[in-house]
Amino acid sequence: MESNYEKMKNDMSKEFLRYDQKIMIEKFSLEYDEKFIYITFVARNYRINRVDGKVTWSYDSFQTENAADYNEVMTIYDVLCYSKADCHLKNEWVNIRSLSSIQGGSLTKGSDFFSGSGRYFDGKTDALKAACEKFNGRLTSKGDVAYELDLFPFLPVVLRFWDSDDEFPASLQLLLDKNILDYMHYETLMFAITHFLKRIRDEMQNM
Repeated sequence: MESNYEKMKNDMSKEFLRYDQKIMIEKFSLEYDEKFIYITFVARNYRINRVDGKVTWSYDSFQTENAADYNEVMTIYDVLCYSKADCHLKNEWVNIRSLSSIQGGSLTKGSDFFSGSGRYFDGKTDALKAACEKFNGRLTSKGDVAYELDLFPFLPVVLRFWDSDDEFPASLQLLLDKNILDYMHYETLMFAITHFLKRIRDEMQNM
């Protein structure tokens, strides 16, 4: 029996096909061919089938491929289909918890997005640094670990992490471009950040 997640993925693949693929290719300077559109998301290569809209990813130039999961698919579709026509970076960082247009939501202070990952990263700064570097992160300031990484090649994120000490628990901070909501809905940030943090944790576990 098809799960609700699979049904939503399939529904969105059909929705994707309603949009002008030439526009999304030109907007984000994407590679493409007759059958697929290619995009990189958190240092992983994906392609979208131009006939059925299905999204897959691969580590070996698509000699083998894997079905993208719900968080991956929903983020990619949202950015390609619903981003504003004139979306561009403001080049001004804002804390994901304090986006001025947001009232509440799943990414507010105290949510498990941050506390759970903060606890996982605690005491593992060397592994966290190595994972960020594996994902081509650029070293930046503040924190015991601080890197600018690419959510997408055209959309960066800054990760800052402080290990716990005698006075304070471990702390994780994510900064995004001020125009982030021109690229995706706020609700989609939940999917994008979930995937982003999972990719980092998975890389740390594979070391």
